[in-house]
Amino acid sequence: MMQQPVIFFDGVCNLCNASVQFVIAHDKKDQFKFTALQGNYAKEILPKFNADPEKLNTILLLEDGKLYTKSSAALRVARKLNGLIPLLYAFLIVPKFIRDWVYDIIAKNRYQWWGKQESCWVPTPELKSKFIA
Repeated sequence: MMQQPVIFFDGVCNLCNASVQFVIAHDKKDQFKFTALQGNYAKEILPKFNADPEKLNTILLLEDGKLYTKSSAALRVARKLNGLIPLLYAFLIVPKFIRDWVYDIIAKNRYQWWGKQESCWVPTPELKSKFIA
């Protein structure tokens, strides 16, 4: 049995939380699970991929046993959403170093531009099943 793809996100970042809520709203097939980089699951799983959750400022996607980061993760997520959003996957043709350069600018400034929460966002009871603690 294939495990559902897991999106790791910065639980205190307003942009990241808004992105998770966007994905939930457009994931009509319930394909993704979510977990904060600050959580126990991230601390358990990510070192297996030589990724330190304490030092990450990116969205991560664990899919089919492979860990995707930055723009590659975001585009792979977009590909599975409903509506016209999968068309964004076409940006995969842009060289990764260019996509990740733009991604890094946004990631570096995300707290300044969108703000930061004091604690991780807590999903509603209806959405709890989509999250890994």
